Amino acid sequence: MPNLEQFIKKTYTTRDTIIAYRTAGSGPPLLLLHGYPQTMFMWHLVADRLAEDFTVVMADLRGYGDSGKPPTDSSHAPYSKRAMASDMAQLMDYLGHKTFHLVGHDRGGRVSHRLARDHAAHVQTLTVLDIAPTANMYAATDMAFARAYYHWFFLIQPAPLPETLIGGDPEYYLRHKIGSWGYHSDAHTPDALADYLRCFTPETIHASCEDYRAAATIDLIHDADDADKKLIMPVLALWGDKGFVGKTYDVVAEWQKVAENVRGSATPSGHFIAEEAPDVFLDAFYAFLSEA
Repeated sequence: MPNLEQFIKKTYTTRDTIIAYRTAGSGPPLLLLHGYPQTMFMWHLVADRLAEDFTVVMADLRGYGDSGKPPTDSSHAPYSKRAMASDMAQLMDYLGHKTFHLVGHDRGGRVSHRLARDHAAHVQTLTVLDIAPTANMYAATDMAFARAYYHWFFLIQPAPLPETLIGGDPEYYLRHKIGSWGYHSDAHTPDALADYLRCFTPETIHASCEDYRAAATIDLIHDADDADKKLIMPVLALWGDKGFVGKTYDVVAEWQKVAENVRGSATPSGHFIAEEAPDVFLDAFYAFLSEA
């Protein structure tokens, strides 16, 4: 089974937190960002293959995995996508990668969207997995969305309500959350699931709630400020054909609202594309780069 043995785990101290990351390979730099409630381990089925052609960097977002969980404030700014994207821009600069390709799944896709906005000169291409832009999704909220994405509205409740409820049985919550979004019951390997559970600590639970609180407040302000500025780098949007996003939105059209050069397609999976359909993801990603 593919693993991450060649990817040495290290840490980097940004201006206000510590970011855990792994890197290996050679070639053009490629940054991979994970989703909720996961860690960088989510890339383990594709990382070795990508490292044959790229200098791959995988990182835990602030608040997740082995990265720092800085204190928050009433504005949730420490967990804004702007702050989380800044961490990654600093990391890539520290590693000497002035420009890079960028792939983000789920929350990592939302951080990647902000990273591409705030640091456009450094992002060569952007690939987002199973998301539409955050502001677009909130603006189109209806009963179907509220049912499928109940956690968006649960996690943003004032602390410590969601933290306390999740903390009552965090393993049950995590298994239910990721289990219900994968098309197959074995969407996650035992090794991946073990890493997600290892890192789903009280500190992570609180920090991840702050991530969602920021998404419903300060992130929307930042998005509104940039509403008239479209991303100029090529964008690839992939979505699972068994998941909610592709059945509910015209995903390519939603990304065309915020980017000039967008292509996309469905993959035979649920939400966790890189884990459920790794070969399809790799084929689509390599085809995208050959045309970008």
